[in-house]
Amino acid sequence: MVACPGCGAKNFISPELPPLGTVPCSKCEHPIMMPMPLRQFELRSAIASGGMGTVYRAFDVTLEREVAVKLMKPELTEDKEALESFYREARACAALNHTNIIHIYTFDEWEGQRYLVMELADCGSLDGRIETEKRLPELDVLDIGVKVASALDSAGKHGLLHRDIKPGNILFNKEGEPKLVDFGLARKAESEAEETALWATPYYCPPEKVKREREDFLSDMYSLAATLYHALTGHVPFEAPAIEDVLAAHVHTPVTPPNLVIPTTTSPTSDALVRAMAKNPKERFQNYDELIMALTAARSQLLVQLVREQERGGAPRTAATKSWWRR
Repeated sequence: MVACPGCGAKNFISPELPPLGTVPCSKCEHPIMMPMPLRQFELRSAIASGGMGTVYRAFDVTLEREVAVKLMKPELTEDKEALESFYREARACAALNHTNIIHIYTFDEWEGQRYLVMELADCGSLDGRIETEKRLPELDVLDIGVKVASALDSAGKHGLLHRDIKPGNILFNKEGEPKLVDFGLARKAESEAEETALWATPYYCPPEKVKREREDFLSDMYSLAATLYHALTGHVPFEAPAIEDVLAAHVHTPVTPPNLVIPTTTSPTSDALVRAMAKNPKERFQNYDELIMALTAARSQLLVQLVREQERGGAPRTAATKSWWRR
């Protein structure tokens, strides 16, 4: 009997079903997977799938805790570039210890299967929240921004650039904490290696990457600001029918301030995101402390504004404002 990850109903699964094979739940039709043992881990259900492999919710029977296991696609095990990306992600995350960066527990191989075991963050992504909610409350965007900026600052102090900040690479755990994932494109900040291909998500790509210029922490800052812009307004900073036009806009077109897209956006938040997305890296915040201070100040002013509005209207304080005033 296996519990459905969707509704929790117990289902009988035929022993003839191969490991990782699925059948629909008899109650809700959610896919139920035949568990697969992998050393001391029992893979129980798929969470997400990408170009490199599939991530599964698993249980560590030795330490008795839930984890996430990323299985590399078997066909990529002979691909040197893919293997290097997989190793890079494991090493990059393992070198970091920050609340808002996914923790890596181990990287191993078993019966020809390469896998990565990491902290479980299976409560959706920022991308999923945008898709569901269309746009997030400004307070939530600022909270996410402060925490992810701190995570990037920590990575930078270890000499690492993420190089692919986007809503899909920010996951949430059961406590609602954002977790930065997918360091597969990460590299040392001092690296001078030139790339012939543009490895990035076009909608959040910094101008210097488009122009094949040297990247540093300010490039990640730009991508983070573009990600927050999308979450706040419900629109990516630049939209166009062709990807080439989107990339050109990052280089040449001034970004429309968020408060002109969503008039209720406060000026401090709008100004902070516009500055972090300056075309010239020298015009952005010159370190993450400055960005975090700007976002924190915007958050404080927003909370005061929200409390005043609620008190004028006689409405009860929200959970967020109650929490802030108890500090």
